[in-house]
Amino acid sequence: MGGAAARPLEGITVLDLGHIYQAPYCGFLLAMAGATVIKIEPPSGEPLRRRTKVAGGSVPMAMLNSNKLGLSLDLKNAEGREVFLRLVDRADVVIENFAPGAMDRLGLGHAALRARNPRLIYAAASGYGRTGPDRDRLAMDLTVQAAAGIMHTTGFADGPPTKAGPTVCDFLGGTHLYGALMTALFARERTGEGAYVEVAMQDAAYATLASAIGMHFGREREGVPPRTGNRHAGLAMAPYNVYPAVDGWIAIIVVTEHHWSRLVEAMGRPELASDPRFASNPERVRHMEVVDALIGEWSATLTRAELEALTRKHGVPAAPVRTLEEVLEDPGMHERGMLRWVDHPEVGRVVLPATPLRIAGAEVPEFAPSPFLNQHEAAVLEGMLGLDASAREALRAAGALGPRWDDSRA
Repeated sequence: MGGAAARPLEGITVLDLGHIYQAPYCGFLLAMAGATVIKIEPPSGEPLRRRTKVAGGSVPMAMLNSNKLGLSLDLKNAEGREVFLRLVDRADVVIENFAPGAMDRLGLGHAALRARNPRLIYAAASGYGRTGPDRDRLAMDLTVQAAAGIMHTTGFADGPPTKAGPTVCDFLGGTHLYGALMTALFARERTGEGAYVEVAMQDAAYATLASAIGMHFGREREGVPPRTGNRHAGLAMAPYNVYPAVDGWIAIIVVTEHHWSRLVEAMGRPELASDPRFASNPERVRHMEVVDALIGEWSATLTRAELEALTRKHGVPAAPVRTLEEVLEDPGMHERGMLRWVDHPEVGRVVLPATPLRIAGAEVPEFAPSPFLNQHEAAVLEGMLGLDASAREALRAAGALGPRWDDSRA
């Protein structure tokens, strides 16, 4: 970002103990906003490093850990814990998504850390929360999708419950964790006191079910199956579906009556606007099968590009269903700086994301590749704690530090 004033989290130090997706994404957002984020991993590295044999890294690892410093500490080792505590003394934020109670068993829970540093924001993420009957239930994105009702409402009525394609619960949790700790940082500006904040993936996912819950409580929808395919989750809007094209599919949604009149003009069927079966959204919902058939017959004669041009011209909300390859090459996202081709030292030439959070006057930050395991040991431990090479080697010999980083690998 252009200058200190444009980096809202400049001067904030974050200890990122996150693994896989949830907490690391929160740490990524903090780093891209200017915070100094120190990714702390065990000596063997976090689990995401072990998902591929490519130089110990992975593309998701590269995506979620740009602009972080890498440090490897063994928190099960007494000397490793002491080094961590010394870092806590100088930190503003600790984020973690270990199983509930794991940090307490190490003597590093939020009460212990905040007693040591009262200004600390301790941000914890989990699947089902740190309290309640499900706190110790094992949680991964798939299982939370199942428990949260997402799978029950995804798929087609005559098919099985289906997971969402993306890893929605992990990233909902990570985004909400960012919001929680930023709120706590704002409160600290007023009170001078730190805080403990937590986010449960299941809690964060609940609001996404709004349309399906609306159908559940709608009396006229009793007995309607909860899975609606590509139609509106509450079956309360029409048209709202994915329609065939010559070369794929296009998603079309009509939100207002103006959209409907513009759509039938684009279709070359203006007479449909005055057809009593389609005169209002409730009427179109009652005749949903007919509406979808009419649109599908029209769309199937045109390419995605032709359909996109027509719907844009007439002001109809629509978008072609694009392949992953097409998304990676999206010219708008590259022009805005959201996506960039990066020659990454571990995973090669890949497309990596910037932050979706934009602040007026702040440039999208340059990428610093995700760190190798323990890459910034010297910068962190000598720079923050004054531990020179001999002191660090003594800690390594005691099992407190991870493997020595070789600068020649960068």
